[in-house]
Amino acid sequence: MMKNKNNLAIFASGRGSNFEALVQEIKKGKINVAKCVLFTDKKDSLVRQRAKKYGVKDIFIDPVRFKDKKEFDQEVIDTLDKEKIKVIALAGYMRILSPFFVKYFENKILNIHPSLLPSFAGNNAIEDAFNYGAKVTGVTIHFVSEEVDQGPIIAQRPVGIKDKMSLEDLRKKIHETEHKLYPQILKLFLENKIKLEGRHVKIT
Repeated sequence: MMKNKNNLAIFASGRGSNFEALVQEIKKGKINVAKCVLFTDKKDSLVRQRAKKYGVKDIFIDPVRFKDKKEFDQEVIDTLDKEKIKVIALAGYMRILSPFFVKYFENKILNIHPSLLPSFAGNNAIEDAFNYGAKVTGVTIHFVSEEVDQGPIIAQRPVGIKDKMSLEDLRKKIHETEHKLYPQILKLFLENKIKLEGRHVKIT
């Protein structure tokens, strides 16, 4: 039996396919989680339907209610504290976290990005790599830092871009890779097998 289980919040703003990939492994008992909640900033996001499907608590806070990012993030922190959340996995969460928020959960926030960082950072990474004519792109899982898409890299998985591949083919391949890699890395992190030394990450 696994000990020292963590309380996890998965942050998502859209369809929630990575959310579902993580939750499926949690429900199977393969990821060391005592409690899992969804947090979203989008009232009509499809991920909320996925949360309902899996019986995961759905927390929605509307950012338009707040005067600035810090006030919103403080409300999110207060809500997560009530849930005793210790670890956060970003899974298609489209709001940039404030330095204040990142500092509060320092080295406890993971993010997945659909490119081999530092190449093709930003919101359109798959399309940017495809349009650039890159032959290889991929998936990166990293710690979240105050600078967007610049946190220490935990793991990367390459995805080749073949000559006859369409943009939708590439998207599908990237998502398939994400859904395999993210649960593996989250599992290791929650088992304290990932160690951060400066910008270098070691998996034991």
